[in-house]
Amino acid sequence: MAAARLRLLSAGLLSPAVSRARHSSSLQGLRALSTLSTTLGSGAGEDEIERIRREFEDAKRNYLSIPVAIKDMAKMNPQGIYVNKNVKLDDLQVYGFDYDYTLSHYSEHLQCLIYDLAKKHLVNELKYPESCLKYEYDHGFPIRGLYYDRLKGCLLKLDFFGSIEPDGCFFGRHKLSLSEIKELYGTRHIGRDQARQLVGLMDVFCFSEACLLADIVQHFVDARLEFDASYVYEDVNQSIQHVHRSGLIHRKILSEPQKYLIKNSQVFRFLKMLREKGKNLFLLTNSPFYFVDGGMSYLLEDEHFDGNSWRELFDVVIAQANKPTFYNSDHPFRVYDTQKDTLAFTAVDKFLPNEVYYHGCLKSFLQITKWRGPEVIYFGDHLLSDLRGPAKAGWRTAAVIRELEDEIEIQNGDSYRFQQAKLSIIHDLLGKVHATVVSTEKGQVYRALLDELNAERRQCRSAMRDLFNSSFGATFLTDTGRESSFAYHIHQYADIYTSKLENFLSYAPESWLHPPHDIKIMPHNAKVPASLFSGS
Repeated sequence: MAAARLRLLSAGLLSPAVSRARHSSSLQGLRALSTLSTTLGSGAGEDEIERIRREFEDAKRNYLSIPVAIKDMAKMNPQGIYVNKNVKLDDLQVYGFDYDYTLSHYSEHLQCLIYDLAKKHLVNELKYPESCLKYEYDHGFPIRGLYYDRLKGCLLKLDFFGSIEPDGCFFGRHKLSLSEIKELYGTRHIGRDQARQLVGLMDVFCFSEACLLADIVQHFVDARLEFDASYVYEDVNQSIQHVHRSGLIHRKILSEPQKYLIKNSQVFRFLKMLREKGKNLFLLTNSPFYFVDGGMSYLLEDEHFDGNSWRELFDVVIAQANKPTFYNSDHPFRVYDTQKDTLAFTAVDKFLPNEVYYHGCLKSFLQITKWRGPEVIYFGDHLLSDLRGPAKAGWRTAAVIRELEDEIEIQNGDSYRFQQAKLSIIHDLLGKVHATVVSTEKGQVYRALLDELNAERRQCRSAMRDLFNSSFGATFLTDTGRESSFAYHIHQYADIYTSKLENFLSYAPESWLHPPHDIKIMPHNAKVPASLFSGS
């Protein structure tokens, strides 16, 4: 309860070094919030509510006492491994890896490149207006885990339960208000029928796609041209796919690897450590081999191998695997000739050292390798294409989410925790108001007080959102404090998740990773605990 929380905040959690005068002032101000919730519970009249409103104003000036209470609160590790399901590392004998954004990571220049190439394809090949060329990729606009509504043309951020985030719905670059969302959808909750028209944008490559979708919609709106939102999606998606499948993006990256690829010697250390401990390693990627070979050669060119090639780190190398179809098809493996750029016609019934394989399927992979379920762990960045299939097949799964590190740093910061503590207080007070005054006449003075509390809550939520992304907020959380839909997919398909592979170097090989007993959804989302403000 707010009253009990605030009494301890003022009386028990202030540093001994704080002067008696400051302590007394903070105590008086924070007790005002306590008085607010208590008095409202007594059914006070308008005069009493007016007095409480003035006390609330005094209490707000004492928010400066909050940092004293939260300064010793434990912080989460930005380089930590976070666990949804128990994983005993000693039991893992086989480690599989995706390539893009798992073994390799890219600079922000890549999103601009994808955006520009797709934009030119829209204009030059699909005959979109040349005025579309004026748009530029906006690094500050998209986040991972958004949805595009093919019927209505909106970009949406959903929460864990499938409801639209009130400040996370854009039509083009126009953010829709709550009333506009309800007018368009009838409700914030997306039902099953509506969900069928949504397309998930789940990996980092989708950043440029989300931005281009919003910009093209905005172009039609500004030009006052009629358009079908489903056609916009089909055309933009076709252009994005063309950039990848045509090899445009691959050739451009390899022509300037120092611009697009980020070297990281720690990844090599991790792979080498696994080999030294007798683990089997395989690479399973949708990218063509020449692109992977060029990228890995550049990334590891400064490292010293026992052999002659990065391929000797892996027992099996599979390119152009066509995930997620790989996990449920019967497509055969083909041996790829790296010199002639051709595929062999002979059947593949075993994996040979130094060979490269194309296509294939999970069924054949398991028959050939005899690697089974829980002894295999697969690392990837795309929760649906990379991890959903392995999770259903009984493999252990690990999501590599680069932005996790930055978001934890923000959550550890004083600014975020200060706003979170304020929001916790306001939520308790609002709950008390709604619970105890429901049967009384809601007069103008009461409404004014309620509006002030709601305004304070909106200010807290806005301040917290802007610490992450001014358009959509945090990747893993909504402004209301609920986990996002993206967090739901992590919870569902990733046994463990972390920001980068080398974080495993900080854990002993025999470590037993298990989720904290007091965490219900996302282990890394630490919140200001209720005990911090509750009295003994």
